Amino acid sequence: MTRSVKEVLLTKIEKTSESTLKEVLDFLLFLEAREAQKEELEISLLSEASLAEYWLTTEEDEAWQHL
Repeated sequence: MTRSVKEVLLTKIEKTSESTLKEVLDFLLFLEAREAQKEELEISLLSEASLAEYWLTTEEDEAWQHL
């Protein structure tokens, strides 16, 4: 039976030094942060495109012109 990546990692973790585990944890946290950043950017871009339909109109320009 083929072991999953998670199972292999857990086995390796048991045999790895604490200092190496700190580096591995740091890298995993970096990957999580990078993924979260990508998701935030995608959401922002989708929101911007959606809201542009309402904001970028002549009516909106006229409404805000006197402020």
